[in-house]
Amino acid sequence: MSKKRKDTGPMPAASAGLLRFFEEETEGVKIRPELLVVISVALIVVSVLAKVFFPV
Repeated sequence: MSKKRKDTGPMPAASAGLLRFFEEETEGVKIRPELLVVISVALIVVSVLAKVFFPV
């Protein structure tokens, strides 16, 4: 006996409705998490290579 769950249902009330903040669409840059990880790793590699090839 499995019931289909609604996409939007009543959420537990917590801190005057602050629990449901994730449903609001925010403005700003939208970036995929995979791309963010790749950019972060590339920045780490570039900084390590810069330290190896250009020591101060």
